[in-house]
Amino acid sequence: MTTHQIASRTDWLAARKQLLDDEKKFTLLRDQLSEKRRALPWVKIEENYVFEGPDGPVTLADLFAGRSQLIVYHFMFAPEWEAGCKSCSFWADNFNGVTDHLTQRDTSFAAISRAPVSKLLAHRKRLGWSFTWVSSQNNRFNYDFGVAFTPDELAKGASYNYGSFQPKATDMPGVSVFIKEGDSIFHTYSTFGRGIDLMNTAYNYLDLVPKGRDENGRPMSWLKYRDEYTR
Repeated sequence: MTTHQIASRTDWLAARKQLLDDEKKFTLLRDQLSEKRRALPWVKIEENYVFEGPDGPVTLADLFAGRSQLIVYHFMFAPEWEAGCKSCSFWADNFNGVTDHLTQRDTSFAAISRAPVSKLLAHRKRLGWSFTWVSSQNNRFNYDFGVAFTPDELAKGASYNYGSFQPKATDMPGVSVFIKEGDSIFHTYSTFGRGIDLMNTAYNYLDLVPKGRDENGRPMSWLKYRDEYTR
């Protein structure tokens, strides 16, 4: 038998409207926060990053695909791993359809990982993805943007999500945003940790249901690759 409060429809509606007031305040605060995010200063990219794509070398400028804005998902996939991170795969299951909408707003999307492109393509094929995914195995992109760590950083500590961090793996997730004006590329924003929650549609749906994420303090301990669940 449930121990949760049970109410009449009238009482439920009163409680729901009270919550709606808080939700509207949160929405307004989120809009204000988004304005502050867009108002951040930009940093010019001086490095000529060259990635390995399915058809050969690809520059950071190429990833814009003729558009002025680029969103990059830093996908955890170290060169020695045989498959991409389960958590990043959980996020990536949200990417396919949304990229078509982003392109209509002058925005391109790409995932970048340190694993060789052959492994990226194999993992992408396995899970039925089609979004752009390139390898940074031969450049410092992931290190420069704080999502990959050297052996010394693994031993002594590193910086992640704008604070000190003791990494347990060589790679971590994140999202970075860039804008291109003429031949110049600028870094405008990056977020890590819980900052990427909004990019996971499944989690946002689970936040609506009575059990929530139902993880009992162990985030994503239940998670499998999408093709490994028993249906």
